Amino acid sequence: MSERLDYIRISPDRILDIGCGSGGDLHALGARYPQARRVGIDFALPFLKTDGDEPGLLARLFASRRKRAAAPMLACAEAGALPFAHAQFVLIWSNLMLNWLTDPLPALREMHRTLAIDGLLMFSTLGPDTLKELRMALGDQGGDRVHRFIDMHDIGDALVKAGFSDPVMDMEIVTLTYTDIESLLTDLRQSGWNNASTLRPRNLGGKARWAIARRRLEEAFVDQRLPITFEIIQGHAWKAAPRKLDDGRAIVRFQPKNPT
Repeated sequence: MSERLDYIRISPDRILDIGCGSGGDLHALGARYPQARRVGIDFALPFLKTDGDEPGLLARLFASRRKRAAAPMLACAEAGALPFAHAQFVLIWSNLMLNWLTDPLPALREMHRTLAIDGLLMFSTLGPDTLKELRMALGDQGGDRVHRFIDMHDIGDALVKAGFSDPVMDMEIVTLTYTDIESLLTDLRQSGWNNASTLRPRNLGGKARWAIARRRLEEAFVDQRLPITFEIIQGHAWKAAPRKLDDGRAIVRFQPKNPT
């Protein structure tokens, strides 16, 4: 996502990071835009209590050579009910947050509401092919036990419904490999990537079912490593000037003629 900013002409003075976690992206955004006021929100309060904005050793050694960004402000809040007034931010940043939502539309509408005119939304999320090997190994239970991810085209439709203009999205497949199944499961648990659905089963479905799933995963090994797919979706969209008022009346703009 940071590399994509190299090709976009924007100098935001107010940035909102939705789903900021422990603040890694806030630090990167502060290094790129040291003049910007940064705000981070996350639904998980313990994340906000960690000091993710502290730079590493090399960054501290060279800090005197550049302007240091002010510390970000943090808030515990939901993406679908942002505690901010209209048009507060020039850049809204959301890295791997939308994939936790059943329906992204309410959150996207809130992002559109709090974004200034000509402001930019940048996001990444996970597509439906993510963890497809684990889903296939679980068979008919895979759809319930593995988190359901939203298709890129549905995200695009939601962006338009939320009022964004000129949405641009692309997708890439990243394959991680594991030496054993336990490493995969540990990785998912420690990263917090458990199934977020409240309707998910609370157990493994019995030893027999799990044994079948393990055998299927073992058959998927290639060169003694287990490949696991992650479908990464990245996108951005702009907030254009409105054409209608909230009550439905059209906005007509008059441009004065240049004096001759």
